[in-house]
Amino acid sequence: MSRQALSDGCGGYGGCAIRARLASRPVPAEPKGSEAPEGQASKRRPGRPSRVTGPTSYPSNGVRMTSTAAQPRRALVIRGGWEGHAPVETTDLFLPFLRDQGFEVTVSDSLDAYLDADALAATDLVVQCWTMGEITPEQTEGLAAAVRAGTGLAGWHGGICDAFRANTRYQWLTGGQFVMHPERWLDHTVDVRPDRADHPVVAGLPGQIPLHTEQYLVHTDPSVDVLATTTFSATDQDVPEESRGVTCPAVWTRRWGAGRVFVSTIGHKPDDLTDDTVRTLTERGLLWAAR
Repeated sequence: MSRQALSDGCGGYGGCAIRARLASRPVPAEPKGSEAPEGQASKRRPGRPSRVTGPTSYPSNGVRMTSTAAQPRRALVIRGGWEGHAPVETTDLFLPFLRDQGFEVTVSDSLDAYLDADALAATDLVVQCWTMGEITPEQTEGLAAAVRAGTGLAGWHGGICDAFRANTRYQWLTGGQFVMHPERWLDHTVDVRPDRADHPVVAGLPGQIPLHTEQYLVHTDPSVDVLATTTFSATDQDVPEESRGVTCPAVWTRRWGAGRVFVSTIGHKPDDLTDDTVRTLTERGLLWAAR
């Protein structure tokens, strides 16, 4: 499939099939208040009300959330980099959802999209899936400036937190950087923090999300709002000795000026993202980040 193709297809992984969803549970809106400064922590976020609209999870008939916005919002999907993370297939999983939410979706396979200040200013959400690439200072600042002005940024796994290893400015924006995963896929869990269980992204989800996939060790900015963590086995020989028993962030949000950033470390392969709980978490994260 060409990266240039603007498609609702799912890359042969069956990601667009209607799946049974988690039982609905109301999600509290975040209290109103002032915006957090760029990079400032917001553990009990005194910011805008949640922009997640409609049901917070899917009823058994598979009905999706629908947007109530009077005007369509705009989403830009940036995908490319290392093909091992299936940037086309994984982002294609979420194109129908975004359109169902009322977004006009543009897909690009060029980081030069970050140079178009006018287009970014009119964009409400950037979904990035670009692993182990190179980004210019001008592209970085274009993205950072747009987020600072209110454009949302969201993504998963290496597509957002292992995108540009040499660019610390970008890592500051996203709030974290991948540093290690065990050589083998291991059984592990991502655990919702009890003190953040009422956050709109994770409210009503299982406290533990069981996975068999890559488990990321990440270094994160102290200012990020960690919603879920993962703990490496203390005994598995496939875990490097230095990281056995270590707990680190797995899902987080942050504020950057007027913008919101959502990062999930889950999503090495398309099958990870079609898991009901993971997909719900990811979709909520996209909506939470959007202006």
